[in-house]
Amino acid sequence: MTLSNRQRVAIGALLALVMLATRVNHFVPVPDASWAVFLVAGFYLRGAGRWVFPAFMALAVAVDAYVITAAGQDFWSHYCVSIGYWFLVPSYLAMWFGGSLLRRAYDGLTPRALGLLVASFAVATSTCFVLSNGSFYWLSDVVAQPTMGGWFTNLGHWYLPYLRSAGMYVAGAAVIHVVVTLLVRERAPSRALAR
Repeated sequence: MTLSNRQRVAIGALLALVMLATRVNHFVPVPDASWAVFLVAGFYLRGAGRWVFPAFMALAVAVDAYVITAAGQDFWSHYCVSIGYWFLVPSYLAMWFGGSLLRRAYDGLTPRALGLLVASFAVATSTCFVLSNGSFYWLSDVVAQPTMGGWFTNLGHWYLPYLRSAGMYVAGAAVIHVVVTLLVRERAPSRALAR
């Protein structure tokens, strides 16, 4: 699967819009798509990671800063912005890396590709969750006396909702990928006959 620069720019812009539209709603019915955006971007924009990943990270921080300051709070003193907040960089990098590895092993619309998608999603999302949740739990001032038991309880409470919301977006992206791939295949023979 080879994408033109124009297609890559379009995909990057669409993913940025999805993150922008959903990240502003951290705690309302539309779940944040950021985790899925980084995984999907790692798949489609793998070769441009040196500049796309930092740009997407900057967008995520800018949206957070906007949401926090629009609520009349200081960004740097908000309870979500502790030293643990900066662990979002390796957390999101885990998602990007999962998408990048999936792209490297991608062999088309095959059962193997579906299995690789599920495996890379599960590993990347679990790594992202442990890094982001663990850094917040252990490094922020929100938890007065963190304990291993408290952290495991916290993990159990939040893991499945985060997995579910990221999975919903990744599944949607996979369906769009399959549909577009099949449409392109269907149009390819008719183009060849027209020549």
